[in-house]
Amino acid sequence: MVNDDTPTRSFGDLGLSEPLLKALTDAGYEAPTPIQEKTIPALLSGRDLIGQAQTGTGKTAAFSLPILQRLDLTGGGAGVQALVLVPTRELALQVAEALHIYSRYLGRVSVLPIYGGQPIQVQLQRLQRGVHVVVGTPGRVMDHLRRGTLDLGTVRTVVLDEADEMLRMGFIDDVEWILSQATSTGAGRQTALFSATLPAEVRRIANRHLQDPAETQIEHRTLTVPAIEQRYLNVSHQQKLEALTRLLETEPGGAVLVFVRTKTGAAELTEKLQARGYAAESLHGDMGQVQRESVVRRLRSGQVEIVVATDVAARGLDVERIGHVINYDIPNDVEAYVHRIGRTGRAGRTGVAVLFVTPRERRMMQEIERFTGQRLSAMRVPTQADVAARRIALFKESIKKTIAEGDLDLYLTLVEELAQEEGLDMAEVAAAAARLARGDKPLEVELEPEPTAMPAAEDGMVRLFLAAGSRAGVRPSDIVGAIANEAGIPGKSIGSIDIYDRFTFVELPLQYKDQVMERMANATIRGRPVDIRIARPGTPAPERREGGEERGQRPWTARPRGPGGPGGGRPGGRPGGPPTGRRSGPGGGPGKPPRRGQG
Repeated sequence: MVNDDTPTRSFGDLGLSEPLLKALTDAGYEAPTPIQEKTIPALLSGRDLIGQAQTGTGKTAAFSLPILQRLDLTGGGAGVQALVLVPTRELALQVAEALHIYSRYLGRVSVLPIYGGQPIQVQLQRLQRGVHVVVGTPGRVMDHLRRGTLDLGTVRTVVLDEADEMLRMGFIDDVEWILSQATSTGAGRQTALFSATLPAEVRRIANRHLQDPAETQIEHRTLTVPAIEQRYLNVSHQQKLEALTRLLETEPGGAVLVFVRTKTGAAELTEKLQARGYAAESLHGDMGQVQRESVVRRLRSGQVEIVVATDVAARGLDVERIGHVINYDIPNDVEAYVHRIGRTGRAGRTGVAVLFVTPRERRMMQEIERFTGQRLSAMRVPTQADVAARRIALFKESIKKTIAEGDLDLYLTLVEELAQEEGLDMAEVAAAAARLARGDKPLEVELEPEPTAMPAAEDGMVRLFLAAGSRAGVRPSDIVGAIANEAGIPGKSIGSIDIYDRFTFVELPLQYKDQVMERMANATIRGRPVDIRIARPGTPAPERREGGEERGQRPWTARPRGPGGPGGGRPGGRPGGPPTGRRSGPGGGPGKPPRRGQG
């Protein structure tokens, strides 16, 4: 039996509107966390609130959903209606992104993150056009208030997120000043304060600026799972499927439970794994109890090796043979992570938990480590060589097992007869039989280039690897067009482009890295999907000519824009002619290719 002990209270019970409930369903939220369950009704009623809870417990949704539900999106709702103060740029971006996700069915909701380090002119233009919600760090919010470019006169809700962290970073006086500005202009304003701890200075601010607040405290529990080896893998969104299949090929022993956020995601990933030959099944909340029990029964019996599940399966699922839990999607809160990985290491056994972490999810991983009191160890994506070595090792083991089981007399006779009749070496006959036994499951893996780059990127730049090159007809203009159009960044900001036979390296400003990695996930170049990754320092492995000899690669290296269009043709030769190597540096010797617009 599947013991489904998920909370019976739903987001619908909290008084949220249908558009918000639909967005939560799309995002994979199945039930509110304790902080959400306790604070959302109070905030929807308009009360001030003090919420004491650790980061990673669902605080962002706890205040974001009431803010969105209380927005006036009619013509009368002009001006900034909500202000969220956060201590860091990263948190400002995270909260703004969450607000965007939750508001997708509300109509046009404008959310603006403002923080230091971003050109202020961009923020000024957005504020002039009109914004519903501002999420900002104290310093930059003060700057706009003093310039007169941010008006708090229409603000209905102010949220202080991670107030104790702002105190630790020396922002508490700035926060006090900002609140005093809002107090003087925002009659009837609702104020909410969230903090992991409530030191005296934070409590003083609450007493001064909050009116009869509701108070809720979520007990912080450090949960440890000593029998489980916890690892993490840095991947981009588009790398996940390939990374998962390589893990499935190289990790030893037992069934595998793969967690995703949404029911749709579970169905899609299951279908992709089945297409690659894996015995995989889905397990999610849309399935009836009989269906779910059937999946678990087949998992226990060994008929199913991989189950792709949403968090509904994290509670109460007890199958001893689960050796690995893979968090394909990072969970929405830290307690869900603990419930997930607790599905392995059952009955005193050991287990392995792997967390896939995209560049924008590093903060959540840190909260998981803080919550569990354990550090996750880094691992790398297994290479094609690792996969091939594992296949060979398993095949050898199967042969040795067959030899140990005996009953081979008939087959020995066949091998001996064939060797004598055809004048063949018995080792060749055995090798042919082994190849025949493998069928369409080759031991070798077709090697693809690993994302390594010869030179390091310039300061302030990042080097990306794209698994497509000149053999696919890729030219510099294709790269510039794809990145500029899909990722929405200026083409002139793209740096050097080195195109090899089967892969390409591209430099771009570090500030655009996450934006490009996220938005290029489903992009194509010359009609083929783009596999784009962060390039690692090193030297690309030499490719092989059709004749078999190894050769070093010589790239096309894009010049700055000039006559001939983007890239300016291939360096060192006539336009369209054969490549002759990298551009020379200022002294005439080998140098780094220039960034666009230089030279």
